[in-house]
Amino acid sequence: MPVVPHLAHTLSLSPQKGNRRSKARIVKVFAIHLQRKASMRIRLNSTRGLSRIIAACAVCGASHIVAASSPTSIFSSHASSASQLTNLSIFVLVIAALIFTGVASLLIYALLRFRRRPGDVNEPPQVFGSMQIELSWTIIPILIIVVLFLGTARVLFSVQDAPKPAGALNLVVIGHQFWWEFRYPDYNVVTANELHIPVANGKVPHPTFMKLTSADVMHSFWVPQLAGKTDVLPNRVNEMWMDPQQPGLYLGQCAQFCGPQHAKMLLRVYVDTEDEFKRWIAEQQKAQAEITPAGQAPLPQPNPGNQNPAAHIAPNSPATRGDVSSQSPAISSAISPQNGQLLFEQQACINCHTVAGTVANGRYGPDLTHLMSRTTIGAGAAENTPGNLNAWIADPNTFKPGTLMPAMHLSDRQNAQITSYLLTLK
Repeated sequence: MPVVPHLAHTLSLSPQKGNRRSKARIVKVFAIHLQRKASMRIRLNSTRGLSRIIAACAVCGASHIVAASSPTSIFSSHASSASQLTNLSIFVLVIAALIFTGVASLLIYALLRFRRRPGDVNEPPQVFGSMQIELSWTIIPILIIVVLFLGTARVLFSVQDAPKPAGALNLVVIGHQFWWEFRYPDYNVVTANELHIPVANGKVPHPTFMKLTSADVMHSFWVPQLAGKTDVLPNRVNEMWMDPQQPGLYLGQCAQFCGPQHAKMLLRVYVDTEDEFKRWIAEQQKAQAEITPAGQAPLPQPNPGNQNPAAHIAPNSPATRGDVSSQSPAISSAISPQNGQLLFEQQACINCHTVAGTVANGRYGPDLTHLMSRTTIGAGAAENTPGNLNAWIADPNTFKPGTLMPAMHLSDRQNAQITSYLLTLK
């Protein structure tokens, strides 16, 4: 055990048969030395703790600045309901920061002001039954909770009970594993994963009112810059609304774990001007024509697609497919949209996907009528390019492991043929 430097002289003067006085003096000096070391540790730890608090505050401030510039930041709102939620969040954060600052300041003050000093051997005075202190730490938290409750309730009722104007856009949102289906009942339009809504600023105050439900498990619809989270539940219809104030692209996602590909259940919301939205609706209302060989008659009854559920005919029924034997000629090896469509209709693709105007009338997967008008495939899993589309057809698990779309195990030529057909669905 090393000898304390300033005790060396004392120890050297101690006789081998030391008396009680010498031993007591040694013990006292050694205790004072330990107290000094403990006091130094307290000061050092207090300084380190204070520096850590300052560093944490700096990191939080920097992360707030970075988050504000993120496309999914709740602090960059562009709609009325999102602005109310942002203001409420900032209000709660300010109150929480004040509480933290007050408690941390009192704690640091107590650590520095009332720390043990050299020579302190007595226990500090104990305080029991202080009515003022007990009333303070009882009344102040109650007042804080009441203020937070009233602020939250005001925003909650303001968002949930907003009146629906006559010119509002009606939209139906259906969550699937792992993609989104969007229906426009007023326009008989169905699309997937990429939502188009009109801007609702002061000149055109037409918000979008949505009814949300799920076809399988629990999901959550969330576009941070436009609205708060809304649960999407099976066998239940929830409602929400958005009134975006600026045109542009807004990113969202499923905010409720729904399976292995929950993280890639993304969505894109395009806020269009009034004219842009009308043009987009007009394009989406067009059906795709069957690519038939020269001299062959078109289908006797084109498929209206998923756009009119009330008039829906059973998928792939004779009424929608016509004379299958006359519409299933041999497919040549040439890579062309016509051969790709024939292969698409003879494989299991039409059991899951709809292409309005053709015999493809499946309803299990996304509507592909205007696939090439979308920027991404697989609910945002990859960009919608010919290469990615061909790779997706070959094996969807390449981009989205665990997706419910199976690999059809087609040849490379067959994949290329189907890709060439899908590229025409604009």
